[in-house]
Amino acid sequence: MSDPAQNIVRCASCDGFGWNEDEFRGEAEDCDWCAGVGYVYRDAAGRDFAIPKADFNAVADELESLELARLREMGYQGSAKKPWQQAIRKDTSLGEDPYERNEG
Repeated sequence: MSDPAQNIVRCASCDGFGWNEDEFRGEAEDCDWCAGVGYVYRDAAGRDFAIPKADFNAVADELESLELARLREMGYQGSAKKPWQQAIRKDTSLGEDPYERNEG
């Protein structure tokens, strides 16, 4: 981190997603507060501001760690599932394991 008096925190505006979606139009755009990063610097006075691009290399590991923690909060287990392993696809054509099909 470039300044030890600053902490990196999840953006309050987009909750770490990095974008905001208009519920009425269905359009998404980068969050104005964090400039699409999902995280911001918070200074000692409690003010939040976007992380400058020049700092990305210095804070990349911390951002990655924070994002992994956020994903785990949402239920991410650490690996992708094949379509036929996903509960939401059960009883659909994509929910069938193509390797178990008997063709012939």
